Amino acid sequence: VKLVPSWGGSVQVGGSLELSCVAPEHIFTMSGMGWYRQTSASQRPWERELVSTIDTDGVTYYRNSVKGRFTIVRDNEANTVYLRMTDLKPDDTATYFCAADPADQWTGFGVAWGQGTQVTVFS
Repeated sequence: VKLVPSWGGSVQVGGSLELSCVAPEHIFTMSGMGWYRQTSASQRPWERELVSTIDTDGVTYYRNSVKGRFTIVRDNEANTVYLRMTDLKPDDTATYFCAADPADQWTGFGVAWGQGTQVTVFS
């Protein structure tokens, strides 16, 4: 399974950035889609921090630290999930991973991962 994320980038504190990720149709249509992030290269996949998810019905979840700043959107026509990030803070600096979880459990297991994309927030 190949999930293809967009490039991340570097942005100043308070700035905005949008990540996107395209998944194969047969995965996208049956899976909750989400974003994790990792701040240490030593973290294992199941240790990554869950940032936001959206299920096939459009129900969303956000971790507390990003509520009101991040928006997750899924485009069912394009098999794409977006993470729109605003008011970025230094603590948002991480490698971001898009993910598909057919079981919509978000334990970090049984998840299809995209390649990580680096987001750096500088002051």
